[in-house]
Amino acid sequence: MARLQEEKVFKDPVHRYIYVQDTLIWDLINSREFQRLRRIRQLGTSYLTFHGAEHSRFSHSLGVYEIVRRILSQFERSGFGDLSEEERLVCLCAALLHDVGHAPFSHSMEKIFGEHHEAWSCRIILGDTEIHQILSRVAEGFPEQVAGVICKTHPNPVAISLIASQLDADRMDYLLRDAYCTGVNYGTFDLDRILRVLRPLKSGVVVKESGMHAVEDYLMSRYQMYWQIYFHPVTRSAEIVLTKILNRAKTLYEDGYAFAFMVEPIRRLLEGKLSVEDYLRLDEALMQAAFSQWMEEKDPILADLCERFLNRRLFRYVPAEDISGFLFEQLRAELAAIGWDPDYYLEIDFPSDLPYDVYRPGQEDEKRPILLLGPDGELEEISRRSEIVRSISGIHSGQNQLYYPAELLQDKRLPDGVRKILVNGIRKS
Repeated sequence: MARLQEEKVFKDPVHRYIYVQDTLIWDLINSREFQRLRRIRQLGTSYLTFHGAEHSRFSHSLGVYEIVRRILSQFERSGFGDLSEEERLVCLCAALLHDVGHAPFSHSMEKIFGEHHEAWSCRIILGDTEIHQILSRVAEGFPEQVAGVICKTHPNPVAISLIASQLDADRMDYLLRDAYCTGVNYGTFDLDRILRVLRPLKSGVVVKESGMHAVEDYLMSRYQMYWQIYFHPVTRSAEIVLTKILNRAKTLYEDGYAFAFMVEPIRRLLEGKLSVEDYLRLDEALMQAAFSQWMEEKDPILADLCERFLNRRLFRYVPAEDISGFLFEQLRAELAAIGWDPDYYLEIDFPSDLPYDVYRPGQEDEKRPILLLGPDGELEEISRRSEIVRSISGIHSGQNQLYYPAELLQDKRLPDGVRKILVNGIRKS
């Protein structure tokens, strides 16, 4: 495959420089589908909690590509592995394009409309798109190979391990990038050391035994980011309000409500009939423009929720450590009795439902665990050797929270018992 006459370089706050030598990669970066990722934030609604979290899926995707490029270069220099030139390009393209199918606001829309971004990434790669045309120039079936890595059907486990394992380029970049952009220190780890101790085997990428402590540091950083950033209750409040907006819009559309403002991609989204072209027109600018217009809608719930989201008038939260289904239904009934629709103004959030997770070896549906490679070639899962990893891998859930509008407390119709719960939360006795 052709190389660029002159190497292209991106300045990057995390990796300092991102290097592009292949014409194929440069053409993919300049495709309309990849450029759309500039308009998709990496951390969804976290910008409402951490004002620096404005970084995009575009910058993250470049970062994942750069880490994979460095890993492959390390393998080549050290004489590990035997990837062909085509396999090298497959890995680089999959790293670059792994998030090309992301919806606006990260994972919120996935939960409402029921499709993961990996599936959309593969549709974009295999559909009538600029990306597909560019990939097809390499060889017959090349787009299918790239999609196979992203959707985890590719026959080479090494390729999949690089972007979809417990120690993959995706996680390594987003931890460092998210920590940098949110202004925290506990997401950092020694990336250079980890890259030096990775080894490719037929079963996938493993870690040289001497690199265990560097991986412990990575997993501890991931643990801290999990609780301090990804599970931050204010971010969760924003996610909840956003989810309520989408649910309300979907319900109104299905009930035949006449929206004063509606654009075709959003209409198709609410119908559940998105084409690839419709999907590519959905970005955060379009969604926020719709929310701005919907603040003027006649439906008071939709208008109120959109105003709350755009002006950061989010829901209040209190601990809900020991709330039963019966008690929650009682709270819903009390709110409904005084005119607050509990479907939109009351929520219990369970942090374990989030897609971000701590390391849990052996869990069903979990990504490939981290394996240590001993001097005699034996493999051992890292938590069997590391007390640090064992201690953090046993955590399965965080603090449940009860969310509601703060104005509820000023409603004189609210029963005293309900007000007490909303002020103090529900704690285990």
